[in-house]
Amino acid sequence: MDEQPTKIPSLLRTVEWKDNKVVMIDQTKLPNELVFVTYHDYNQVADAIRTLVVRGAPAIGVSGAFGMALAVLQSKATTKDELISDLKKAKEILFQTRPTAVNLAWGLEKIMNVANSGNSVDQIKELVINKSKKMADEDIQINKTMGKNGSELFDNNDTIMTHCNAGALATVAYGTALGVIRAAKETGKNVKVIATETRPIQQGSRLTAFELKHDGFDVSLIPDTAVGYTMANDLVNKVVVGADRIVRTGHVFNKIGTYQVATMAKQHGIPFYVAAPLSTFDMKSDAKDVIIEMRKGSEVTGIGDKKTAPDDVNVINPAFDMTPPELISGIITEKGVATPPYDESIQKLFEAN
Repeated sequence: MDEQPTKIPSLLRTVEWKDNKVVMIDQTKLPNELVFVTYHDYNQVADAIRTLVVRGAPAIGVSGAFGMALAVLQSKATTKDELISDLKKAKEILFQTRPTAVNLAWGLEKIMNVANSGNSVDQIKELVINKSKKMADEDIQINKTMGKNGSELFDNNDTIMTHCNAGALATVAYGTALGVIRAAKETGKNVKVIATETRPIQQGSRLTAFELKHDGFDVSLIPDTAVGYTMANDLVNKVVVGADRIVRTGHVFNKIGTYQVATMAKQHGIPFYVAAPLSTFDMKSDAKDVIIEMRKGSEVTGIGDKKTAPDDVNVINPAFDMTPPELISGIITEKGVATPPYDESIQKLFEAN
């Protein structure tokens, strides 16, 4: 792995394929420094997903695809069957890194499908690499279309709250929830943003605030515990968040704390929107069957090297929670905006796809 600081580009590109290697922004180093890391082994990509070097559902979906592209280059297989076997092993290792985000499974499955369609080792390698690069380019276009669809829900002079990071850093570029905010600004609307810090990994303060400041937005940062205060004092008009998985009933799985924000928004009559591409939808699972990733306690018991809790205290540290459909005003996608009843409107989006 190579690591190098660099100048900040005008449009952050979180993950890309360069010279048969995967290049990512190391999001664990933000906002103190912008570092790009280069990987040549799919196991390194798996580790990067697991340790949140790259995070955000669309970004890890494409990262998984790029990991598979590295796997075909690493494979010493001489037959199709051997190569498919190597890819299945890589797919399993990559999938185990983040079980809740459905985009990862989606990206890996897309690559397996295209690999199975090839006839020879060389053809499969070419198909897999080209498909992964195409998925990255499509992610940006999907986000821009989604942003345009969502921007119509926001008005001039709105102050919009967002939780976690669903911006360019959560995707290949542009963003989902922040893409909607970005698109609203691009249409000439004056919008302000309130970002929650998003404990315990601080994606809001480290990533969202960094990204929005970088792009010239009027952004204010609040502690997670100030969501109710901010809404009760009329400091916010609307809320938009991203998602890691949405099931067909409209139940949304997103960063832990989203459910609280949605509940508060309902209490104060504030519209609560979710922005996510169709690749984030899981049309097969029931909400009760979705596995919530549990993360290590040290994320909660300290900040960096500083200990903030007593030794050996029990910790419950879920990465995600579920927001029920009755709290959601609309789900913004690249194919349009789904509204209640969600089981009908989500199905229509897929029929139009």
